[in-house]
Amino acid sequence: MTLADEKRREALSLYIHIPFCLKKCSYCDFLSAPQDEETRERYVRALIREIRSRKNWAEETGRHVDTIFLGGGTPSVLAADQISRIMEAVHVSFDVGKDAEISMELNPGTADQEKLRAFRQAGINRLSMGVQSLQDQELRLLGRIHNTGQAKEAFLMARKAGFDNVNIDLMSALPGQTFSSWADTLTGICAWEPEHISAYSLIMEPGTEFAALQDAGKLPSLPDEDTDREMYRYTEDYLAGHGYRHYEISNYAKPGRECRHNCGYWTGHPYLGLGIGAASYVDGARFSNIADLKTYLSYLEPADEEALSGEKMTDLPGSESPPGSTAWLEGICTDRHVLTEEEKIEEFMFLGLRMCGGIEKEDFERRFPGRALKDIYGKVIHKHLAQGVMEETEKGFRLTKRGIDISNYILADYLL
Repeated sequence: MTLADEKRREALSLYIHIPFCLKKCSYCDFLSAPQDEETRERYVRALIREIRSRKNWAEETGRHVDTIFLGGGTPSVLAADQISRIMEAVHVSFDVGKDAEISMELNPGTADQEKLRAFRQAGINRLSMGVQSLQDQELRLLGRIHNTGQAKEAFLMARKAGFDNVNIDLMSALPGQTFSSWADTLTGICAWEPEHISAYSLIMEPGTEFAALQDAGKLPSLPDEDTDREMYRYTEDYLAGHGYRHYEISNYAKPGRECRHNCGYWTGHPYLGLGIGAASYVDGARFSNIADLKTYLSYLEPADEEALSGEKMTDLPGSESPPGSTAWLEGICTDRHVLTEEEKIEEFMFLGLRMCGGIEKEDFERRFPGRALKDIYGKVIHKHLAQGVMEETEKGFRLTKRGIDISNYILADYLL
C-alpha cells in the first residue's frame, strides 16, 4: 500500500473553536471573550466559509471524519440555528462517519430545553458540561455564571433532550477549597451518573484575574501540595468505586465512554482545527489559525453578499491545497512546523504516558520502523523502573500511581 493510499484510509478529527462567552471566568486564559450578537453572527459566517474551503482537500485525500469537538469559549452561547448551520457546513464539506463522536462544550448557565433539543437534532451526540464545582461559594469565586441548582437542571434537561453521553468537567485545588468540599462535589456528581468525568487541578495562569488577585494578596489560600495529592488519590478511588475507569491522568469514564476525540490527541491521531486560534496536526505538520478575530473576519468575510450564498465558498487562497501547505499559509494559518522523527518520538512518549494504559512497544516499532525503544530510552526507562515511578506491562510501560503524582517531572525526561 502506498503512502497516498494509507492517507486516503486515515481518519481525521475536527476541532471547531467558538471564541465567545457571556463572562470571562476568573481562572480562564483561553482564547475567548464576550461579544455582541452581530459579531457572533459575523464569526459564524466566516467560520462556515473556512469549513467549506476545506471541501476540495477533504475530497482529494478521501479522509473521513471520526470525531468532532466544538470547544471554546462557550459554544452553547450561540443560537441553536447557528450551531445547526455550522454542522450543516461540516457535513457538506467532510465525509462524517455515521458513528462519529460529535462533542460540544456547554456552560450550564446557557442551557435551556429548546436549545438542547436543537443541538441534539443538529447531530451533537456528546456534551461536555463545565460544572467545575457543586459548591456555590466556589462557583462565585471562579466567576461562573451558574449555581449548583442550575448545573443540575442543565444536566437533567440534557438527558430529557436525548443526550446519553455527557461529560462533567470539575476543578480541584481551588482557592479556599477543602478536602471535604471536594469530596461533597464528587458525591453529588456521581449521583447524577454521567458517562464521563474530567477532574483537573487548577493551574494559576499568568494574566488571569486569579493571578492578579493572588499577586495582590486578595485570593483565599490554595490547598497545599499534600491536600492536592490527597484530593487526586481520593478522586481515583472514589470514582473507581462508582464504575469510572481512570484512563488518562485527569479523565475517568464508564466502560466504553472514553472521549474518543481527546484520546486522539494523546495517541497522535491527525486533527484539523477550524476557527481562530485553532491548532491542527495533519501529515506530520503542526500549525495554527491566526488568533486575532478582526484579521480572521477580514480575511474570510466576502466582499459582496453574493458570496454568502455559498457559491464562492471554495475560492479562498490555498483552498485547493492541503491545510498544511505553503499556499494555505498565505491565508489564515500560521506557525507551521513539520515535526522531525525525534519530535514525533518525544510526543509518542510524553503524550502516550498520560494514558493510564501507557505505551506499547509494538506500537512504537510500527510508527518508527528501524527504531527500538530500548535504544532510545533504555537508560531513562531503567531509571524510572528503579525509582518505582514506572512499571512494565505485558505490552509496554506505564506510570505508577507515584509516577502520576509527579508526572510533569517524569515526562520531561523523554525530551530528546
